[in-house]
Amino acid sequence: MKTLGAIEAGGTKFVCGIGTADGRVLDRASFPTTTPDETMRMVFGYFADKRIDAMGIGSFGPIDPIPGSPTYGYITTTPKPHWTNFNLVGAVKDQLNVPIGFDTDVNGAALGESRWGAAQGLDSCLYMTVGTGIGAGAVIGGKLIHGLSHPEMGHIIVRRHPGDPYDGTCPYHKDCLEGLAAGPAIVKRWNVQHGTDLPPDHPAWEMEAYYLAQALMNYVLILSPEKIVMGGGVMKQTQLFPLIAEKLQQLLNGYVQHPSLNQNIGSYIVPPGLGNNAGLAGALALADAAITS
Repeated sequence: MKTLGAIEAGGTKFVCGIGTADGRVLDRASFPTTTPDETMRMVFGYFADKRIDAMGIGSFGPIDPIPGSPTYGYITTTPKPHWTNFNLVGAVKDQLNVPIGFDTDVNGAALGESRWGAAQGLDSCLYMTVGTGIGAGAVIGGKLIHGLSHPEMGHIIVRRHPGDPYDGTCPYHKDCLEGLAAGPAIVKRWNVQHGTDLPPDHPAWEMEAYYLAQALMNYVLILSPEKIVMGGGVMKQTQLFPLIAEKLQQLLNGYVQHPSLNQNIGSYIVPPGLGNNAGLAGALALADAAITS
């Protein structure tokens, strides 16, 4: 069986690993996301003694995932300092002469969850991460969604919570979904060091669910996914799952009639079946696709 390399390029850390085409992660390591020079030096150090047949990269964005584009393989207009217009695929190709699959980290995780995780056997699913940023990727008809570029579902506009005076953190849109509900917004709004400093019954989580449920309503109405998988550091606050489900049902108000939404919503909005390996397994799927395409 072929050995595949995987890079989950996150805004906080890069997770690197090797694995197989059936999604098994054989080894992994993580490095802080600092500057491209520092981070990529650690990434290439990890792969230096590993023989791989292909590489899959799931990256924070925005990115250019469209082959043939002049900036294909780039991280583009990211708010992450130092990484704007960085040619990630080019840097990897210079070091490792293997086929490379490239997409967003959330698209990769969506693909991994659809093949081997919580959405296995389904025709469609949506994967959403809520952490340092917010993003979502979708598999529809067994394929990842692309168009002009990739979906940017973390930057949709949501109604402001009536008790929320916070301006928002997004440098492009201020109070879009990411600006109001990503980890940094929680920290700054409530003036804490970490979101985990807030107890499970703190009003912060009701407000967080208020914003995330609005996002899910939009995704349900537009994409109609058969399963919604929610990961990322913020979603480790597991009290959010029932809060989001309840608010989503209230927002839909019976408009979409389906047992998954009406009777079984607790098994419709779920954490990653692959756990912390969702992104890395997704990158393995991207690597496998690079060989077979």
